[in-house]
Amino acid sequence: MPGGYLHSPIWTPYGLYGTVDHMYGWKAWDAHNGFTAAQTSLNVVETIMYGYYLWIVYSYGKASKIKGRGAPRPSTSGWFGEAKAIEGKNGAVAALVGLCASVMTVSKTLLYGLNEYCSGFDNIGHNDFFSLVFLWIIPNGAWIVLPSYMTYVFAQEILQGLAVASQNSSSTESGLTRKTN
Repeated sequence: MPGGYLHSPIWTPYGLYGTVDHMYGWKAWDAHNGFTAAQTSLNVVETIMYGYYLWIVYSYGKASKIKGRGAPRPSTSGWFGEAKAIEGKNGAVAALVGLCASVMTVSKTLLYGLNEYCSGFDNIGHNDFFSLVFLWIIPNGAWIVLPSYMTYVFAQEILQGLAVASQNSSSTESGLTRKTN
């Protein structure tokens, strides 16, 4: 919060955000509203999940020339955007953790928007149109659009892996059947 010993210089922009969205400002703090603290607890879990996903990718991923869904161009993202492939259980765990974290991000953001709607826009209704669009809708919309795309990509990877595993299982089963005949 503005005036706190951790506020400046890192969290200074949140002073402005707290005036746009009172859930993150003095109004909620003074009312002892627990929603922000509860959301922060889930943010910690979500951040750990994203960190674990990145750890798996950079610990077990092998450089790959194959471009998967959503792969960035190395020319624009450097070594961080290098395509990596992870096989086996580690790949499955990475995709599942990534899917869960991105679904969590979208769900929390939608919950927050629905909380505003159901409260009659109690925390953001005081804003003018410009402030609402550029300081609340667009920033929060990014937390819906980007993780939704991530959810789609991770789900496609999981479905593709299940389809491949199913084909391998079917061919193995049919191979065993032929051997016994």
